[in-house]
Amino acid sequence: MSEVRILSIIPPMTQLNTPYPSTAYLTGFLRSRGFQAEQADLSIALALKLLSVEGVQAIIGQVSALRRNQHTVATRFFAEHFESYRTTISSAIRFLQGRDPSVAHRIASRHYLPEGPRFASLGHYIDNQQHEGDTLDWAFGALGLQDRAKHIATLYLNDLADVIRDAIDPRFEFVRYAESLAASQPTFDQLQAALGSPHSLVDASLHALTLETLARWRPNLLLITAPFPGNVYGAFRIAQTIKQTHPTVVTVLGGGYCNTELRSMNEPRVFDYFDFITLDAGERPLLALIEHLQNKRPLDQLVRTYTRKHQYVDFKEPDIAFSESGTPTYAGLPLDDYLSLLDMLNPMHRLWSDGRWNKLTVAHGCYWKKCSFCDVNLDYISRYDLAATDVLIDRIESLIRETGQTGFHFVDEAAPPKALKSLANALLRRKLDISWWGNIRFEKSFNAGLCHLLAESGCIAVTGGLEVASDRLLKLMKKGVSIEQVARVTRAFSDAGILVHAYLMYGFPTQTAQDTVDALEYVRQLFAAGCIQSGFFHRFTCTVHSPVGKHPEQYGVTLSPPLQTTFANNDINFTDITGIDHDVFGTALKKALYNYMHGVGLDLDVREWFEQRASVGRAAKNTRRRATHTVPRTTVPPNLIERALA
Repeated sequence: MSEVRILSIIPPMTQLNTPYPSTAYLTGFLRSRGFQAEQADLSIALALKLLSVEGVQAIIGQVSALRRNQHTVATRFFAEHFESYRTTISSAIRFLQGRDPSVAHRIASRHYLPEGPRFASLGHYIDNQQHEGDTLDWAFGALGLQDRAKHIATLYLNDLADVIRDAIDPRFEFVRYAESLAASQPTFDQLQAALGSPHSLVDASLHALTLETLARWRPNLLLITAPFPGNVYGAFRIAQTIKQTHPTVVTVLGGGYCNTELRSMNEPRVFDYFDFITLDAGERPLLALIEHLQNKRPLDQLVRTYTRKHQYVDFKEPDIAFSESGTPTYAGLPLDDYLSLLDMLNPMHRLWSDGRWNKLTVAHGCYWKKCSFCDVNLDYISRYDLAATDVLIDRIESLIRETGQTGFHFVDEAAPPKALKSLANALLRRKLDISWWGNIRFEKSFNAGLCHLLAESGCIAVTGGLEVASDRLLKLMKKGVSIEQVARVTRAFSDAGILVHAYLMYGFPTQTAQDTVDALEYVRQLFAAGCIQSGFFHRFTCTVHSPVGKHPEQYGVTLSPPLQTTFANNDINFTDITGIDHDVFGTALKKALYNYMHGVGLDLDVREWFEQRASVGRAAKNTRRRATHTVPRTTVPPNLIERALA
């Protein structure tokens, strides 16, 4: 291969409001080394192809072919209101792209777009003073016309996604597309069966888009990044099209999914689609691979790469320093085509789905790298590498010139306080006016002075892990923070006008029902005290790469016997010595948190959220009673957070 023409592809599906940054990182790096490198986002391309007049017309053809007993509420409503969908889809998409803001008046009237099953969530609400009202009036008031319309238009698209799922592809979602085929699948069988099935409308659309993209860029080296399990099916479908139509194009798979799930892969069928799979940071493996394709390096000197000969090669060479990895570039990506969505009314959640953000990293890896639930042994966590502040500022200025946009999302595992302080001072010194947000640890370095400095430099929000909200469990997971410390840090951010989102966890090893109830009480008090404005509870998952997965005896759990794995291997089942079924708490925790984020129910006893019947511990296995009877009263003093702040 004398001349290398490289194309990096984002496969479906990723978020629709902004491109996933991996191809921007790789394209910027490869161009800095003199290579001809381009990029394409087939995730947004596929979404826009389906969400068009032609796409809606194709969808009705599939819906019309359903038998009566195959219809769902979503497909039946779509069929009845098809003409309305056909005539409004283009306007809705243009509005969400920011191309036609005036249509907000018609959308907000609620007499323009058809309102299917997803709109049932609007309805009415009852506040904690028992006053009933309209959800949209409560959320947006008499103002907020654009936001009101954006929320309505998002529900409208979600209705269409439900129709696609019910009538065309049962695995379809706008984000987690067919992830069950890839997430911790011990064998390739399910994914292979899906890839061998006839094309659905979604598959056929992706096939056509792949051919169009190949014709435009004519690459001979194609890089496909799969950050999540929900990208893997799309990635393999793209590779399948390439191998069937352009077999001489070299295909390479990389990304976060490979880095966590495919570290012990031994599956020859994968190489019917991909010639190579790389692990961890892609810069060094790609340089080595390009040299190999140019006959400048033997196969056995590739770096962290699976080859078509079904062997893993890792010739030890130092990784590219973070400061030398180049400036990300969005050149070639259709930045005006992305959709600003508003699926949740919480102001913090909208940062993930509303508006386009330039993505940058302050430092590679995590400076803490001790948390026992985290993949601390893998490169994306363990290799901490910080670039100089001037390098980061230069990258910010370059992206502003390229995109014309000043919003930045720093996608660090945990941005270091010292680096953020230096960045803030540099932004102010250079009079560089940006808006930015990112992930941090709630550590004591973030005092009132630093938080105000960050706000002055343009920080609008931070996210961080409160996790289990229990000092005992925080110590067990080596989080390095306490509840009272988190209260003071989050309040410092809030007082500076910075929104705070807390990542929360339930079901951690040895967590009892009492721990869970107390954790929710801590969270209630944090919301009531104005420390945090947003949060999300997720179920603890044990991975094979984490300290819990590697040393389960230290955390009171017994791992399930390992499966015979030839493909993906990440999540692992375990048995906790407490014997508690933590799943019975999940709905109540999420319901409480949703209400807290909207200022509702902050004066309620936390046990009142547990409306489902709960079984707590082994002794209660055969006893099903109301949760308020089986869930213990909290032991947390009602003014604990107030005292911590005082």
